[in-house]
Amino acid sequence: MSPTATFAVPAPATATCVDPGPELDGDAFVLPATGLDDTRRLRALDTVDEYLTRKRKHLVGYQATQDMQGTALDLARFMPNNINNLGDPFQSGGYKPNTKVIERAVLDYYARLWHAKRPHDPADPESYWGYMLSMGSTEGNMYALWNARDYLSGKALIHPPTAPRDEVRYVQAEPDRHNPNAHRPVAFYSEDTHYSFAKAVRVLAVETFHAVGLELYPDECPLTDPATGRREWPAEVPSRPGPSGYSWDGPGEIDVDALAVLVEFFAAKGHPVFVNLNLGSTFKGAHDDVRTVCERLLPIFERYGLVRREVVYGTCPDSGQPLVDVRRGFWIHVDGALGAGYAPFLRMAAEDPAYGWAPETGLPEFDFGLALPTAEHGEVDMVSSIAMSGHKWAGAPWPCGIYMTKVKYQISPPSQPDYIGAPDTTFAGSRNGFSPLILWDHLSRHSYQDQVDRIRTAQELAAYLERRLLAMEQELGVELWPARTPGAVTVRFRKPSADLVAKWSLSSQDVLLVPGDESTRRSYVHVFVMPSVDRAKLDALLADLAEDPAVLG
Repeated sequence: MSPTATFAVPAPATATCVDPGPELDGDAFVLPATGLDDTRRLRALDTVDEYLTRKRKHLVGYQATQDMQGTALDLARFMPNNINNLGDPFQSGGYKPNTKVIERAVLDYYARLWHAKRPHDPADPESYWGYMLSMGSTEGNMYALWNARDYLSGKALIHPPTAPRDEVRYVQAEPDRHNPNAHRPVAFYSEDTHYSFAKAVRVLAVETFHAVGLELYPDECPLTDPATGRREWPAEVPSRPGPSGYSWDGPGEIDVDALAVLVEFFAAKGHPVFVNLNLGSTFKGAHDDVRTVCERLLPIFERYGLVRREVVYGTCPDSGQPLVDVRRGFWIHVDGALGAGYAPFLRMAAEDPAYGWAPETGLPEFDFGLALPTAEHGEVDMVSSIAMSGHKWAGAPWPCGIYMTKVKYQISPPSQPDYIGAPDTTFAGSRNGFSPLILWDHLSRHSYQDQVDRIRTAQELAAYLERRLLAMEQELGVELWPARTPGAVTVRFRKPSADLVAKWSLSSQDVLLVPGDESTRRSYVHVFVMPSVDRAKLDALLADLAEDPAVLG
């Protein structure tokens, strides 16, 4: 263009551009227990398709590209859209090409399975709140730690104090003159907990019982190390020991006795308590006994004033009276990355013979329905939050998941950006709007009976693999060390050659039969029998193991 070129100035617009068409109707995406037939499911997906096509044509206010190359996959028609569920899932916000309606349907589905009070109602402290994660359960666990850290240390709640001081907005509680540890929470998690917790406590500066014990109480550990006979602070809560007396051959569950001793020690010192429990641990697939843990810890929480405690936020300028909020001094989180996806269907099968299967071992209560009676405070709901990965049991093609808690535990977000048009109550901010579509589609295809059948098949195949490995030991005269925690969908055994580890994508873990003694080291691998694993795959793996030089020696 020449330097002397001129431009014509357009005339002022005389009409307002209106985004035509209705918003999505949430009723079209309700997920019944029977699932949806193909006609209804595809009709609902057609509605999403039409909505997003309209919205991308009118998006001009955000730095986002809406036209992308499609794929030939089942949900490829949504790939031309930049679907971003920016901010809180229960508020639409300014970014309209989103799937928050579908996200809420998925959240309602799991709220029902996890016995949470629904629907979400921001005015009801007992109703659920949650969102779909853009990462897996690592994000959910980090959010739980962040939420619990701020809640237990006296940060601002979204739900304001009760009348007559509803207008009071506070930021941080005043120090407790009588208890210097009142706002210094301590975290507890077992040695079989996913490594993301060790990462998360560093990122979020959450203090573990190990760190606080070494700093404040170095010579007061109430546990005795079984390997040394000394009272030394362990890095994590011990897991249940096996026949050897150590945890390497145990089931992978948290040692409830050890946890209770540790929690009581810190509660007596005035610390609020955060406890993580596992539902499908990383290597052994173990399920912590959430109900038993709660039954053991609740009397401790009562004894040290953690069921109901007053948190002071200064004084009212008019009356001079203290501004007081009442909240818990404990938080129990369930990392259900794997197990929270199938545990409800195990429970259904155990309770209702109509499903045609009695699980080999029942799972105790683990969710928001777990409540225990107390003499002073009535019935106390025990579980504060749950995280689940969508790419594990449900089977999304990328990491995603769900975090869920209750309205009464929500902390005010650090900022309220006008830019996105909705409070950013989530961890990620921008969130993957495809993930709700993927999970919704999966759930719409599978009835409760289908889900029961999926976990039944997985558990039966896991038991089959363990039996075959035990038989192979006898037939070949080799040591394979096969083991399976009852109820788990994983089997662990001796690590084969590097070629087989690579071929079958096997995860490995080393253990010391005697802690501190390197001569007792063993290397294990495990197989998770997910819905994509069938008997033919297991038989092929077994055939490879039977010819593997590392196994045959």
